[in-house]
Amino acid sequence: MARIPLLQMSGISLTFGGDPVFADLDLVVQPGDRVALVGRNGSGKSTLMKVMAGLVEADQGSIVIPPGKSVGYMEQDPKMEGFATLGDFAASGLEPGELYKVERAGEGLKFDPARPVETASGGERRRAALAKLMAEAPDLMLLDEPTNHLDIEAITWLEDELKSTRAAFVLISHDRAFLRALTRATLWVDRGQVRRQDKGFEDFEAWRDKIWDEEDQQRHKLNRLIKSESRWAVEGISARRKRNMGRVRALQDLKAERASQIKRQGTAELALESGPKSGRKVIEAEGLSKAFGDKPIVRDFSIKVQRGDRVAFVGPNGAGKTTLLKMLLGMEQPDTGSVQLGTNLEIALFDQTRDQLDGDASLWENLTSDPLLGISGKADQVMVRGQPKHVVGYLKEFLFDEAQARAPVRSLSGGEKARLLLARLMARSSNLLVLDEPTNDLDVETLDLLQELLDNYDGTVLLVSHDRDFLDRVATTTIAMEGGGRATAYAGGWSDYLSQRGPVAGAAEKAEKVKTTKPKPKQEQAPKEGLSFKEKHRLEALPGEIERLEAEIAKLQELMADPELFTREPVKFKKATEALVERQEKLSAAEEEWLELEDKAAG
Repeated sequence: MARIPLLQMSGISLTFGGDPVFADLDLVVQPGDRVALVGRNGSGKSTLMKVMAGLVEADQGSIVIPPGKSVGYMEQDPKMEGFATLGDFAASGLEPGELYKVERAGEGLKFDPARPVETASGGERRRAALAKLMAEAPDLMLLDEPTNHLDIEAITWLEDELKSTRAAFVLISHDRAFLRALTRATLWVDRGQVRRQDKGFEDFEAWRDKIWDEEDQQRHKLNRLIKSESRWAVEGISARRKRNMGRVRALQDLKAERASQIKRQGTAELALESGPKSGRKVIEAEGLSKAFGDKPIVRDFSIKVQRGDRVAFVGPNGAGKTTLLKMLLGMEQPDTGSVQLGTNLEIALFDQTRDQLDGDASLWENLTSDPLLGISGKADQVMVRGQPKHVVGYLKEFLFDEAQARAPVRSLSGGEKARLLLARLMARSSNLLVLDEPTNDLDVETLDLLQELLDNYDGTVLLVSHDRDFLDRVATTTIAMEGGGRATAYAGGWSDYLSQRGPVAGAAEKAEKVKTTKPKPKQEQAPKEGLSFKEKHRLEALPGEIERLEAEIAKLQELMADPELFTREPVKFKKATEALVERQEKLSAAEEEWLELEDKAAG
């Protein structure tokens, strides 16, 4: 017996001026569907979802939802007029006996139902909208970037809820790990066309690349045919004009076909220029402690960040990631402990709150009025890593068109604001990048570019993120804010942290704390007075042992830097992780032994 679709769209067309957003679109969502809705920023994903929810009316076509079936949509900017608290909004429409669902969702998503609407942040409002949708439990859930403003614990809770639900859902997200875990089908919005593949997001990129390759081959064949026919038209038409006018018209049709093709949106031309090299030691923190009232943020935390490190900070919202980051940068004072910054640092900051952007000013003004760029006012040019560029030309590198240059920043989507921040950030040279939630709202292609850029960046990166896939791709060290003031360093990214935090939790932190002195090379090491013969021999042997352990650790870290190793070869990954922790412990012990023997010899 055929299933009755939850939603059926037929012949949907929609145009907002210029090229159509959609043309003659047919789409069906079946019971039990778990669909990833993907596409470039600005391709129309959110618009399509609003059409599905009935919030945007199509120019033509029909949408059918069977009687008795419900469709729910998580609003990005929910209207809460008339509600005193977030809980009142989330519970609206529910029966009194169902209010527990809001409380349960509130615990999982970490929002306070008692929070007054007028004092709630945008993130809290979005979490309340998501809790409302989860509590209402419609037959079809439409989720537009539900993981934005959620920490990893809340993302994991939502992931588990969606895994266990019997409802169908369509999901827009930049979070690869979230999409891979949940989806079984993919809708791809690309230049007004919506394609469907009955495979989850795991297979999307291979599918997309295959389609693009076929498209490129067809365009190449078309170009060759036009070139051939054009040569014939020039050389042979005069003698056979009447007989061959049909062939001329066919040539014109080929040219019209090529002209009508909508070009793929390019990728942002991201580029980072490292400033003058910083000192080898970028940050050295010893014994940091900080508390707000009776809430400890961090206790007795020490770390040494070297040039070229990629250090990620993870933990629940409110755990103190940004506070610790500010202490390490000297922007906030610890209660106890000390921070020493390295020499010759040039810092560039990406702020998750987007406070660096003036929403009422235009994109043009936001680029040219920043004193850090060496330019003020409304100049026509912006200094980009020491070279003048026209503002519009530079904005085009980040996929903004000329019309947007004079538009206010508040008119931009979340992804566009993130790209504008990247444009500001990358106009300057730097050797220390501080990225606070840089992945929010960016599409998959831009995330790939950003990751590649960070891989090739000569400077140091401090990163706060809840995107597990991005952490695995970028981080070489992960600082986990584990509550109660505990901040522990682990080698590698998110998957590495998960594998290490069990029985060996804390070992990686000890290994990551860098000593204030290093042993001299073996050939410079002289036997010291005051030591026994055995101790003198051991002191001479330790530098070579330390060098060997450091080389083995470097090889293991290089092996584990492969983001696919964990899923491709879990046994090998587990063995490598255990070997890494073992050698880090041995290195720490060897360094401590060397220091003790040196002290004894000096005494």
